[in-house]
Amino acid sequence: MDARNGIGGTLAGVDLLGEIDRLRKERNAVILAHYYQKPEIQDLADFVGDSLDLSRKAAATDAEVIAFCGVRFMAETAKILSPEKIVVLPDMAAGCSLEDSCPPEQFAAFRAQHPDHIALTYINCSTEVKALSDIIVTSSSAEKILSQIPPSQKIIFGPDRNLGGYLARKTGRDMLLWPGVCIVHEAFSETELLKLKAEHPGAPVAAHPECPAVILDHADYVGSTRGILEYAQTVTGDTLIVATEPHIIHQMEKAMPEKRFIGAPGADGNCNCNICPYMALNTIEKLYLALRDLEPRIEIEESLRLKAKVSLDRMLGMASGTIGMGDLGPVRVTGD
Repeated sequence: MDARNGIGGTLAGVDLLGEIDRLRKERNAVILAHYYQKPEIQDLADFVGDSLDLSRKAAATDAEVIAFCGVRFMAETAKILSPEKIVVLPDMAAGCSLEDSCPPEQFAAFRAQHPDHIALTYINCSTEVKALSDIIVTSSSAEKILSQIPPSQKIIFGPDRNLGGYLARKTGRDMLLWPGVCIVHEAFSETELLKLKAEHPGAPVAAHPECPAVILDHADYVGSTRGILEYAQTVTGDTLIVATEPHIIHQMEKAMPEKRFIGAPGADGNCNCNICPYMALNTIEKLYLALRDLEPRIEIEESLRLKAKVSLDRMLGMASGTIGMGDLGPVRVTGD
């Protein structure tokens, strides 16, 4: 009987949490959950964090299986760094609007039109685009990496035009930006944010650099998801407005139950449009099935993996010494 997708069977009566725990031990698996996952998935994961941080932590374990509760490019990154491990993604349809905005064949053609440019590419992209890139960056490492590139060197930055624009304004670097956006961060409304600030005078705003400039202009702190979480711990007041995918608030509330965290609203005045629809595809049921069947499985052709790893290794070489900068901080591996 196949319970996947409810076809030919049902998971009614299955102790999903108990079975996931049993399979985790039986498969020698590590479960990873991005900050944007539902709270119930975050709470059962071995590690919760930013995408690259999770892949590096998993690579440092002796686990034979990685169950990545995130989106496809994140699971692919885990496979690039841990080719000997089985990597499963609970729902293979869990993609990313930034990845979708940058098809490899179009990116290759764009690069060919600008042969004097190097490509700094945000990690939110496919393995194929990573293989076409010179250096991969994260939201926390990009500025440090940019500072090491000679000012005379021309740069293509993709696929996120908002992150690229933020970096250009902050560093003064003139970069050629690929026109991609994250549909979640693009949904925030300046008008609604200003209303919320008026309702909570003095409350600081923490925003992810994937947000448009009109949102970042009102932020007291701009940084990666983990950077925002760390900033929340330094805020002296009792309220923080958070302009990123709202599921990160679960970790904030667990760490600082005495504080109030308010998700920045979308254009309709609420946060519903700011929940990542791709992240939401992963469920407890699908995680159980992925561990049970070891499917859907991430597979990457070896020559492609090695090409993609070059750009990741360059990033790690240029920025891995950074302390306290989100997903390029030191690798910390904890027990059960």
